Amino acid sequence: MHTNYGDLCTEVYDISKPIDYTKNDTVYYIERLKKVEGKILELGCGSGRILIPLLQAGIELDGLDNSTAMLASCIRRCNLLGLKPKLINREMHDFNLGIQYECIIIPSGTFQLIEGREVALRALEVIYNHLNANGVLILDLFIPTNYDPNFISTRSWTTEKNEVLLLEEKNIEVNFIQQKIVSLLKYEKWKDGILIKSELQRLPVSWYGVEEFKLILECVGFKSITISADYRYNYYPQHNGQMITFEAKK
Repeated sequence: MHTNYGDLCTEVYDISKPIDYTKNDTVYYIERLKKVEGKILELGCGSGRILIPLLQAGIELDGLDNSTAMLASCIRRCNLLGLKPKLINREMHDFNLGIQYECIIIPSGTFQLIEGREVALRALEVIYNHLNANGVLILDLFIPTNYDPNFISTRSWTTEKNEVLLLEEKNIEVNFIQQKIVSLLKYEKWKDGILIKSELQRLPVSWYGVEEFKLILECVGFKSITISADYRYNYYPQHNGQMITFEAKK
């Protein structure tokens, strides 16, 4: 059975992608959000890689994620730092919080984990309805560069308890018609040569053309759309591999 960002995945994520206050995306979001007056929501907040630096920069925001393991890690980290954000366990395409936000953010290409154009469109509509008048959506997308259907990689990390975490990732589907790559991720934890735990995760990643996604945002009702690359505001993308940030007003 496949897991969805389970305990091992979360542990690997926290080791391989630690909180880094100097990373370009963290610095960019702090800069874009520090003058926002009103409530902010991060969708796909995970274990707090972006959320926690924003909170520590004095930016008040809520977090939403569909993984209980990721949210549990986020709560542990926040408690250690004396932070008390509101964290919500919901899907990006299916939530009704009964409040509206001045800004909603989806960093790091997390939106691309939504599988299927209809579901993605529904998510954008839900987001639109949760924004105040003139509220802003900021989200990151990327266009994959590796379309090798035979791609396999293996990585490992050693924990503070001298356990070994292994991650094997391989592509199981490359679909140019549906614009998605599906990977199978196998996580294992070993101690003294004994397998302690394992998880399997099916990971779909969809991609969008730059102008295609702008049109999708406009169809939902968004306006005044700014497109930036590599966290340089209003710098139009030049090539594959860049992180592309869309900023759109309701």
